[in-house]
Amino acid sequence: MTFEFSVPVLVVGGGACGCVAALAARDAGAEVLLIEADARPLGSTGMTLGLVCAADTKAQAAAGIEDSADAFFEDIMAKSRGLANPVIARALAEQSGPALDWLAQTHDFPLEIDLGFRPAYGNRTYRMHGWPGHGGEDLVGLLHRRLAEAGVDVLLQAKLADVVADENGKVLGAVIERPGGDLERVGCDTLILACGGFAANRAMLVRYIPEMADARNNGHEGSQGTGIRIGEALGAAIGDMGSYQGYAMLTDPQGISVSPQVLVEGGVLVNSAGLRFTDETKDIAGMVHPVMAQDGGTVWTIYDERIEEATAYTPDMQALNALNAAKRAASAEILAAQIGVPTEALSASLADACSARNKGAADSTGRVWGEELPPHGSLRALKVVGAIYHTQGGLEIDGHARVLRPDDTPLPNLFAGGGAARSVSGPSSWGYLPAMGLCTAVTLGRIAGMSAAKQALHPTDR
Repeated sequence: MTFEFSVPVLVVGGGACGCVAALAARDAGAEVLLIEADARPLGSTGMTLGLVCAADTKAQAAAGIEDSADAFFEDIMAKSRGLANPVIARALAEQSGPALDWLAQTHDFPLEIDLGFRPAYGNRTYRMHGWPGHGGEDLVGLLHRRLAEAGVDVLLQAKLADVVADENGKVLGAVIERPGGDLERVGCDTLILACGGFAANRAMLVRYIPEMADARNNGHEGSQGTGIRIGEALGAAIGDMGSYQGYAMLTDPQGISVSPQVLVEGGVLVNSAGLRFTDETKDIAGMVHPVMAQDGGTVWTIYDERIEEATAYTPDMQALNALNAAKRAASAEILAAQIGVPTEALSASLADACSARNKGAADSTGRVWGEELPPHGSLRALKVVGAIYHTQGGLEIDGHARVLRPDDTPLPNLFAGGGAARSVSGPSSWGYLPAMGLCTAVTLGRIAGMSAAKQALHPTDR
């Protein structure tokens, strides 16, 4: 096949992973072309809080927080019950901090440690990094501004249609579909797949995650598993395809996520009978299942004025507050009438939590209360449903983000990160750590970019 032109590094996907990969490859001295299917790049990143989980960063040190790569690795393996790929887990643990420091120092990203997101759901210390007052959509926009400043060519409305490879699986180039169906052929020395997972592909959900095939999807519609399917066609292995991030608090009808800090600060979930039904602090992703199992598949997030104030700085809560989405009441009795649940049941549910907290004992759901206080006084309620946000399984990779065959040998010049690559949540949802989605996107993106640039510039050094 004849290619119209060729580049050393071709990156597929304009979300966080692809942008970071392109920046890293450009910093390493390689010419880069990034292609993005949409006219406006957002991807799954644009639908997040914009928080990145990372360890041993300069932002942590500046805030007086002690952390280490070893501690992060231990937390990843503990949360995944020892089933995460230890090679990928070690790469994330050791390289997430340097990746965020590089973005902050080299590319002027205003990343800070989010002290409002207390350690929870498997993280032993403060690891949430973000851009204060900004979410994932702003993060993608800033990444693309930095790409332009770095001289990286970006081609929008350019969908990966096919990959051309030789008999050994070496990628020679890609076929790109443009608006109107026109095809362009671009050669490349290395290819990075950063085009998301498969949460929007129902056929793949039915095959790999049947329990979520009919769930609400709050991920990007472009998450069709393109990178995974292309990698498989080239001979790649896949892993943890049953892994995903579910989330229990997507507001109905607003379609805006309730910040997990609401539960961390003391919020609770009650069903249509006014009863709590799960420990809200046990599993940030797996909690989607008990929520979906409730009558009608909808529940209420209950919190109070104090929690509202503590979480008001987060972009999603700002949006919900601006819409006046929450029901508000001066007492549990009034709130119960507003949301249509039995008064005695709601009052008893909140009293049980308060009593357990005062006694220092577990409540009826098994939740052990610490410094946080259960909802009391002036109350709030948001109607929520469970949804799938993104998948966590994908192409098998090594610590250099090289895509691997079933025999663990790397394909000649194929790299992957973000939703296209296997993550570290184990085989299901319960192994997911908060903000691990953007951790893998940013960290593996940087690793893939550096690795691809090194190979393209020095092919004999492989």
